[in-house]
Amino acid sequence: MANQTDHQTIDESQKQAGFSLWCDFVERDFLENNFKTLLQKEAIKGATSNPSIFANAILTSPAYKSQLTSLKGKKAKDIYEALAIADIKKAASILKPLWEANKDNGYISIEIDPLLGENAPKSIDEGKRLFQTIDAENVMIKVPATEAGYEVMDALFRSNISINATLIFSPQQAKICSDIFKNAKTSSDCEQNRAVISVFVSRFDRAIDSLLQEKCPDLQTKIGIYNAMQCYHLIEEKHDPFTRTLFASTGVKTPELPKDYYIDALLLAHCINTAPLDAIQAYIENPAKTSSHKLKTPLSPKDLASQMQKIKNLGIDMPTLYKTLMQEGLGAFIKSFEDLLRTISS
Repeated sequence: MANQTDHQTIDESQKQAGFSLWCDFVERDFLENNFKTLLQKEAIKGATSNPSIFANAILTSPAYKSQLTSLKGKKAKDIYEALAIADIKKAASILKPLWEANKDNGYISIEIDPLLGENAPKSIDEGKRLFQTIDAENVMIKVPATEAGYEVMDALFRSNISINATLIFSPQQAKICSDIFKNAKTSSDCEQNRAVISVFVSRFDRAIDSLLQEKCPDLQTKIGIYNAMQCYHLIEEKHDPFTRTLFASTGVKTPELPKDYYIDALLLAHCINTAPLDAIQAYIENPAKTSSHKLKTPLSPKDLASQMQKIKNLGIDMPTLYKTLMQEGLGAFIKSFEDLLRTISS
């Protein structure tokens, strides 16, 4: 949980240009306290969750003890859903005034059961059921960008359910997702339905920085940023005002970096950054830096291609890295979910 701290107000230019900072954390006590403080200070405009975040919250916070006791004897997944849905409903209710004022803001995401894997029909049914059960228009259903996930995204989006396409590592994934949302709007009644495409950032640097330290230290802690900018350009090429890039996995993995390193580096127009609490606090609590929080211009596609060519010249196979990081991401969510179900059923 976050420490009780004061928070600075985000620069006015960022509000006007469509930049939003979201909180990548959900926990029951937090929602009743520091979450509201962050919103009152206009520091954040939405929130996200994932199976790992929920597992950590439910298994470590005493805030769930009473409800867990009342649910004892039920199936593990039913217990999880009761806990998670209660939190998502609470977050959606708190965020609703933001959403009512501006439909680009005020969203909370919940992910489909990761154990459903590549079963698209069951995932579609679950996505619709979760959305109907939560019964809040400012909820996004989170769907991994896999082959089955693309089918799920399309079906749910055409049903007028807002989507958070997650676990985006490659520009190809970003393009496929943006195509899905753009094409759905040309052939169905969801022209103003919102979607975000969650591009993961810092995991690249954790994966290859040790190699870059030996071969090309100038590129350390930059590959995730360059890759994210490539994805951002592909999404923006669609000129879809209601589909935005969401930069995720923006907590630093290198202790020497400022906590808000990836927020500051990817401060771009028409995008979102969902960050852990320590990164958000570092970003908004340093008065000396507040005035420097101006929107940046991303590197051009040509310059980005040049930087990525340097990586290829070092013998780093990016397509293989994309697949590896995707498998690790899916695996981490599945493990967290399985561990949670095992614990709450015991």
